[in-house]
Amino acid sequence: MRIKVLVISDYRSVTSSRPEAEVFIRLKKLGVDVEIMTYAGCEYDIKFKEEGIPVTYFHPEKKFDNSEIKRIRDELINGKHQILHLFNSKAIINGIRAAKNIPVKVVLYRGYAGNINWWDPTAYLKFLHSRVDKIVCNSKGVEELIQSQLFFDKRKTITINKGHLLEWYKDIIPIELSELGVPKGAFVVTCVANARSMKGISYLLKAMNDIPQDIPIHLMLVGRGMTTKQNISIVKNSTNKDKIHLIGFRNDSLRIVAASSCFVMVSIKGESITKAVMEAMALGIAPIITDIPGNRELVIDNESGLVVPSRNSKEITEAILKLYNDRELCNKLGESARNRIDTRFNNNYTATKTKEMYEELVSTMD
Repeated sequence: MRIKVLVISDYRSVTSSRPEAEVFIRLKKLGVDVEIMTYAGCEYDIKFKEEGIPVTYFHPEKKFDNSEIKRIRDELINGKHQILHLFNSKAIINGIRAAKNIPVKVVLYRGYAGNINWWDPTAYLKFLHSRVDKIVCNSKGVEELIQSQLFFDKRKTITINKGHLLEWYKDIIPIELSELGVPKGAFVVTCVANARSMKGISYLLKAMNDIPQDIPIHLMLVGRGMTTKQNISIVKNSTNKDKIHLIGFRNDSLRIVAASSCFVMVSIKGESITKAVMEAMALGIAPIITDIPGNRELVIDNESGLVVPSRNSKEITEAILKLYNDRELCNKLGESARNRIDTRFNNNYTATKTKEMYEELVSTMD
């Protein structure tokens, strides 16, 4: 018997949703009957349909909306789905209620390590709700957080990383860095992130201040929110302020990463496995990351990148200088990082493990 799955998620952006969307395309090829509920006009619409995946143009816009709950419930009843796979807050809150008294297994995705606490009543509206059958965690760090909650059935969690495929990056052409004000021959350190406080950007900027002035190391900060008052103040007072480039958001950020010498992500908390780090690794760029739960599962220190303590600008400086002074090591770590994505964090593996999870859940149904 083929497994029928109803997925509710947001596929409006190819770049951000690709690892997830490609899992369901692969699952379809593996014999799973996948149906997608998502926003109209999503960029994956055509590809889903080309692969024979039905797409319903609907996504909850509110939480606890009776009409939206009914829409999902009707879809479950008419489609006789065995699995309901939910990926974001609005989908989760409405989807759980839609599944009431329907013989369907409810699966949630969690890609963030934080903000789930057994003493918080709102947690029981989503991840700690008794109607939830399985929580797919994007890292062991996320799974450990959920399993640490009192009164929680630890059998409900499973870690399945959102994998990537190297072929997604084969056509990325490195940008000419001179277009961004970087001199030829510079050693370029790049960070791509939407700079919330958890990203630890201030520690990275302070690390740049300890780089000797005569060394041509340039820092590229790509993404929204980089120009905070704190960051601007640190840059203005930096001895290397002329080598710090606040690029802002770019649609072609991968081209900047591909042209870089190394990639750095110095988050201080709250991450799962960061997509930007995986992209850099897939491009063969050596990563420097902090040892927080989630990301530390991604990189093996001194084998597929460098891992430094979080909230420690001195260690970040030393890691950057280590790669600057040993280009052979930098190249070796980059190649090993690329291989690690191909062998350990592969999207096809993600699909296979997801199918196995579905099969196990369905086997327990009456």
